[in-house]
Amino acid sequence: MSRTRRIGTTAGASLLAGAALLALSGCGKADMTRQASPFAAAKGTRSVTLSVQTWIGAQSNVAVAKYLLEHEMGYHVDTVQVDEIPAWDALSQGRVDAILEDWGHPDQEKRYVQNKKTITDGGGNGVTGHIGWFVPKYWADKHPEVTDWKNLNKVAKQLRTPESGDKGQLMDGSPSYVTNDKALVKNLGLDYQVVFAGSEAAQITQIQQFAKEKKPFLTYWYEPQWLFNQVPMVEVKLPKYTDACAEKGAKDPTTVDCAYPTTPLKKFFNTDFAKSGTPASKFLKSFHWTKDNQNEVSEMIAADGLTADEAAKRWVDKHPDVWKQWLPKK
Repeated sequence: MSRTRRIGTTAGASLLAGAALLALSGCGKADMTRQASPFAAAKGTRSVTLSVQTWIGAQSNVAVAKYLLEHEMGYHVDTVQVDEIPAWDALSQGRVDAILEDWGHPDQEKRYVQNKKTITDGGGNGVTGHIGWFVPKYWADKHPEVTDWKNLNKVAKQLRTPESGDKGQLMDGSPSYVTNDKALVKNLGLDYQVVFAGSEAAQITQIQQFAKEKKPFLTYWYEPQWLFNQVPMVEVKLPKYTDACAEKGAKDPTTVDCAYPTTPLKKFFNTDFAKSGTPASKFLKSFHWTKDNQNEVSEMIAADGLTADEAAKRWVDKHPDVWKQWLPKK
């Protein structure tokens, strides 16, 4: 989320956190040639390869796009799970055709979109992302002062954990998410320790456990996210985000002392794929939905235990008025 979610040069259920490159789902080790899909060379086979980022919202985008490409358009779809920065390299080299949710990587855009022109901006996916620090609503209702960063040191003792020692805990998710949190804690003079849960899934489990016990907590979190439906949270007001703060942070991330930006989430395509004019490229260019749409699919996968394909089918059956607009005109 720039991206700081996961930020500018940054990183965003979270099944993969390492920097491992390209594991094709359902296939063997990915061929590091231009086209990773083993189906691409099969005569008459129409194939698309989509990058799946490690957070649940991105997985929901891909689940629905994959389902429609396969069931409505006759494509075979490969999915590749890869961290944020390596995904740009894979996209540039044609090992994947599309990223359906990027939280802002200006350095990568400059390199691949503006300079090399091997990646093409695919426009917004309809969802606006925002990262911030959040506390549970049940705590904020009783202690509204905790929603202002200036008061956080007053409650640090309440937020101590075995992992944070004698400091309050600020919980983050995957270490692969490049965040500003350590810089913020230092630069704002906060008596807190950033503690990584390990993944988005582990962070969700911890939040749910805190909520079950009605314990206070402070966590790095983001929208869109289905968990808000189950555990209402309130954002902590940090110093106002400014472009000057962002520019300073881009040069030296340790200097960041302001809030995270709000980020329209975007799609990016391999340029050859974008220019191909295929039904798949036209469909993915048209893919555009809302935060509520995405959260509906995410909750079915993460909370209700449906597979990605089952959740996608259920959403597709319920919302033909949305997705039929994405299909290429015949």
